[in-house]
Amino acid sequence: MVMLMREELLTAYMNANPPVRASIESFDRFVEHGMREVIRSIGSIEPGIEGYSFKLGKIRVEQPMVQEADGSRRLITPMEARMRNLTYASPIFLEIVPTINGIERDMEEVFIGELPVMVKSKLCHLHGLGNNELIDLNEDPLDLGGYFIVNGTEKILVSLEDLVPNRIIVSKDGAKGIVSAKVFSTRFGFRAKCSVERTRDGKLQLTFPAAPPSMPVIPFLRILGLKTNKDILGAFPDNPTIKSDLLYNLELDTTKTYEEALEFVGRKAAPGQAKDFRLKRAEILVDTYLLPHLGTDAESRMSKAHYLINMLERAIYVASKKINSDDRDHYMNKRVKLAGELMQELFRYAFQFLIKDVTYQVERSVARGRRVTARTVIRPDALSDRIKYALATGNWIAGQTGVSQMLDRTNFFATTSHTRRLISPLSRRHPHFKARDLHGTQWGKVCIAETPEGPSCSLVKNFGLMAEVSLPPAATDDGAIIRFLRSINVKE
Repeated sequence: MVMLMREELLTAYMNANPPVRASIESFDRFVEHGMREVIRSIGSIEPGIEGYSFKLGKIRVEQPMVQEADGSRRLITPMEARMRNLTYASPIFLEIVPTINGIERDMEEVFIGELPVMVKSKLCHLHGLGNNELIDLNEDPLDLGGYFIVNGTEKILVSLEDLVPNRIIVSKDGAKGIVSAKVFSTRFGFRAKCSVERTRDGKLQLTFPAAPPSMPVIPFLRILGLKTNKDILGAFPDNPTIKSDLLYNLELDTTKTYEEALEFVGRKAAPGQAKDFRLKRAEILVDTYLLPHLGTDAESRMSKAHYLINMLERAIYVASKKINSDDRDHYMNKRVKLAGELMQELFRYAFQFLIKDVTYQVERSVARGRRVTARTVIRPDALSDRIKYALATGNWIAGQTGVSQMLDRTNFFATTSHTRRLISPLSRRHPHFKARDLHGTQWGKVCIAETPEGPSCSLVKNFGLMAEVSLPPAATDDGAIIRFLRSINVKE
């Protein structure tokens, strides 16, 4: 009786929560919100020719279609895409307002490319159909969906396991005695690894993209708004261990003012350049590449200063054994990139290439004296080809490989398992003993048994049978959260 009840409950749960539910929902979120976020973050296209710009508006995606040899367009089903070796994709239309010599022209809705569509998603023709309707379309009613059809081949996007962005993680290198507090600062697809290190002899160093490695941290605190030694000491808690390290680093510091700190950083970042260029370079480094998730303008400098102070505090506390270092393998410090987030990263990357191509086309049209319109300077292949290439080969942005894989159709169980696969970005060539170990926090989230043998052991995993992946909110208003925290008197 108890076994029968368990089977009924499990069946009811799997019917309400199919294995590919998270992937399909994440793709739907990308289509409905993610593409708009990418367009909104870019805002406009500035070709670099004086007097020409293109303001970006609403983006719209239609249902999957195919363009025949005679130029006509019609709807296409997944089975037809498989049989004819076509890509099951939808046309993308974007509203563009050209501005020429300060005069806005009429808004144009332009076809900018095609987006491969996930089978059984809201865009798909199979969404919401019953068993008999699926059979009429030559589809298997038991097929889960959650995959793409590219050039007639079924491709699945495998979920990526990665460290959580925008959270401080402190680790300790026992052999070298170096304690580092790292954060993967992520903003609009740009991922910057910023780390603060405390060496064995107590030096505090800062490393972030586009900056020379292991720079002393005190000059950056001065640039961020803590200009005097008193300001720096007052920003830290009154703790003897922290004060000792600070006084040592202040003694080593050769800068005493904001201007000297800016000159010091500029001299290291742009040696041999003119003074104005060096100072400008130092400001760009601090504003753009240091902790970009807090902002990329001068107004966010004080927030970055307090964030750096928090990183320094934790590094010093771990070095002095006041607190333990963080466990990078704890699932609290992990996040999973589903198909929707992966497609959003790919779409942003492909759209940047479209912008470069538009710039080239505008320059060529102006040089030849041709009339510039949105339709004449946008080539849809610039966007479509890069998306299709990544899905067809599995070569993703940032050098990642194996993200897109051919769907395993050996049997129903192999297909279901493939839709639940989870891979780690760590290299298969290195031991990574701790990353391969079974961690207690994986219980209920990751299957503790299913993993391949050999180099990929424990780096290729599968979600647990009843594991669910929660999706981030469609649009998070950080300002509303900050205002709420201030209203209940939370100190910054």
